[in-house]
Amino acid sequence: MGVPRFAFFTKGRGVHKEKLNSFEMSLRDANIAKYNLVKVSSIFAPHCKIIAGKQGVRMMRPGQIVPVVMSENSSNEPSRLMAAAIGLARPRDPEQYGYISEHHSFGEVAKKAGEYSEDLAATMLATVLGVEFDPNEAYDTRREIYRMSGRIVESRNIVQSAEGDKDGNWTTVVAAAVFIL
Repeated sequence: MGVPRFAFFTKGRGVHKEKLNSFEMSLRDANIAKYNLVKVSSIFAPHCKIIAGKQGVRMMRPGQIVPVVMSENSSNEPSRLMAAAIGLARPRDPEQYGYISEHHSFGEVAKKAGEYSEDLAATMLATVLGVEFDPNEAYDTRREIYRMSGRIVESRNIVQSAEGDKDGNWTTVVAAAVFIL
């Protein structure tokens, strides 16, 4: 396939009586339904530039095969809280790769799910970079250690949460890192 030159982050929510259609609606909400999405693992390529979603969509054509790191979650249980989150951690050295993590959960508010996904990515990157930390410390403490090390330049997350449809229709949430080659 090749090495991604650009990436953007997106999220969406969909509701429908059929699970597959609720997934399609969530992809539409995230503006990525018209592409052939191929799930890939969690490496953020060196020199990959983060761009706005609108700019990324303009660079793609309907039907194009598009690599994504995607988190998704679905339920038809009324009022069930769910989340789908993507975390990113990029190193200061542009020659080094970063990490993307996926996290999906039930009963977790968006802020907590997003921070958890960011923590996963930053922890994976920190271990590769040799940053010493106590994995049992709270993420806020570890985040400060990561930043103070000078080796991790950025961490962020994107999360979509929702409560299950009150009438029992399927509700699906997605969060994705979309790559453009």
